[in-house]
Amino acid sequence: QVQLVESGGGLVQAGGSLGLSCAASGRTFSGYVMGWFRQAPGKDRDFVATITWRGGNTYYADSVKGRFTISRDNAKNTVYLQMNSLKPEDTGVYYCAAAMGFSSSYYRTLSWYDYWGQGTQVTVSS
Repeated sequence: QVQLVESGGGLVQAGGSLGLSCAASGRTFSGYVMGWFRQAPGKDRDFVATITWRGGNTYYADSVKGRFTISRDNAKNTVYLQMNSLKPEDTGVYYCAAAMGFSSSYYRTLSWYDYWGQGTQVTVSS
């Protein structure tokens, strides 16, 4: 069992930056692939970014590539999402998730992930 708690959300103007954190407790953090997803009002939850066990590989949604950076610190049991050049369309609830394994076919899908946090709200004003 893994417990995930996100923090760092808030209100920011378009073009600004915001950093999210997700603290994990429970089983060995380094044993999990970590991902970030987001859900805009009235829409499905969508993939944002994923990072593999030791941070050697990162993957991004096209919509955030070049603006967002996912990273992790296994010593602190924490995964981060640095968001720069924010746009109003980045608004939503951001969730972190943990998966036991990695699949190049499924890492973007919700069902691949075993554990989820409760989410943190990010609002980008125009």
